[in-house]
Amino acid sequence: MYVRKNFTLWGVLKFTGHHMIWLSLWGAFVAFLHHYFHDQWISIPWLPLSIIGTAVAFYVGFKNNSAYDRMWEARKIWGAIVNSSRMWGATVKGFVGNQFTPIDLSDPEIRSIHKSLIYRHIAWLYALRSQLLIPTQWEHLGGNKFKRKFFERRLKSYGVGLYDDEITKMELTTFLEKQEHDKLIDFQNTATQIIDKQSQELKKLRKQNLIDDFRHMELQKILNDFYTHQGKCERIKKYPLPRQYGSFSFIFVGIFVFLLPFGFIPEFHKLGEFGAWYSIPFTALVGWVYVVMELIGDYSENPFEGLGNDIPMLSLCRVIEVDLREMLEETELPPAIQPVNNVLM
Repeated sequence: MYVRKNFTLWGVLKFTGHHMIWLSLWGAFVAFLHHYFHDQWISIPWLPLSIIGTAVAFYVGFKNNSAYDRMWEARKIWGAIVNSSRMWGATVKGFVGNQFTPIDLSDPEIRSIHKSLIYRHIAWLYALRSQLLIPTQWEHLGGNKFKRKFFERRLKSYGVGLYDDEITKMELTTFLEKQEHDKLIDFQNTATQIIDKQSQELKKLRKQNLIDDFRHMELQKILNDFYTHQGKCERIKKYPLPRQYGSFSFIFVGIFVFLLPFGFIPEFHKLGEFGAWYSIPFTALVGWVYVVMELIGDYSENPFEGLGNDIPMLSLCRVIEVDLREMLEETELPPAIQPVNNVLM
């Protein structure tokens, strides 16, 4: 998540500046052809070109709205995870106790149960984040070799690569016992199995009368909410924005940019002999606007990709971790995740 109020000029140039180069070169090449082959020049009337531009703008706008909906839904899901996690910590502390046991457990034993249930949930958070960052074939890292290398560099300078790549492994070993960690980490969906482990622990607590039926159902209901949140995240991660929208949006922008100088040059040629050369900066500027609109949607449609505009899952996991560990009255807490290069992950 980019946290600065506005993008800097340098940030805009790093993100899209290279497109200005090829757009300018394309406009200059067409202007060169017009200058030396003016008698055989085929011009495109401005009216049909403007109609194409309007249609492309509507189409790209629809795609960008859909991409934004996916990103905003992802953020709402993680907001719900934050709320449910706090509810889990408070409910575990309030419900699990000696109210129904014939022989009371000691306070350290009760606190140990609380800690186990809360720590295992923190492990679920980091496991879910790790799973959501696994690349899919329709994301940027799923492209050809050239694109993959380009976006690998972008991840290091403007994404998860700005942070410690081993943080998930470290957190899982911190919050899960070694035997439990070694067993859970081998599952295809570790996050799912962690919640199942929580459910089995609640079953044991009910058998020991540390919770009654009502409290057992309420705690299980919160676990079911976690399954719901996880499933919603996986739906966004594993079902892309329909590729007919993503692919044809790129094609339509490409067609419009290709035709743009053929419509501009006849208009600017009316200004004089060298008027056609004035079309180059305008071709680059208008083409850049359309290319950037396309890129905004392209970089927004996959909110769990690990790029700089994605959901700051690591930061949210740390916020929840600190809240839950404070509920356990712990004082040695990790620091909040801070933005790096104006990017919060």
